[in-house]
Amino acid sequence: MNVPERIDYLVKKLDLQPHPEGGFFKETYRSNERLSTHFGERHLMTSIFFLLTSAHVSRFHRIKSDEQWYFHEGSPLTVHTLDDLGHSKFTLGPVAEGQNPYFLVKRNTIFGSTVEEKDAYCLVSCAVAPGFDFDDFELFTAESLLKDFPQEKEIIHRLT
Repeated sequence: MNVPERIDYLVKKLDLQPHPEGGFFKETYRSNERLSTHFGERHLMTSIFFLLTSAHVSRFHRIKSDEQWYFHEGSPLTVHTLDDLGHSKFTLGPVAEGQNPYFLVKRNTIFGSTVEEKDAYCLVSCAVAPGFDFDDFELFTAESLLKDFPQEKEIIHRLT
């Protein structure tokens, strides 16, 4: 199966839908347990499948919870973060190729992701705790990020 066929297969098989930040997703778990947080009542944990292709990016965004990423298949995925140190990159990929199969994005971190290989894709799962809620989702514009990170113009324009 070639890459475009595999992407189509995964989107259909996993019932993936377009995600507002880019890529495709499907929620796979939302705990019944709820907890009180300083930003409201949330489910204890949520989890999604997330598929990103090299033709798209996951735009810079931020959530109020920790997000643990798990690699499943495809090409390596680069998670880009913006913080006090500027732009950092972390590669998520197959253990057999010497890469990390998981990565934690700490709460309130600005991040996005890319598949750097041409004509490729990456399938991951993301577990969020406390559980994801779209009320906690903040999508950034280039203008808003350039105020705080003027030295990171290239990656900001790419991921907004």
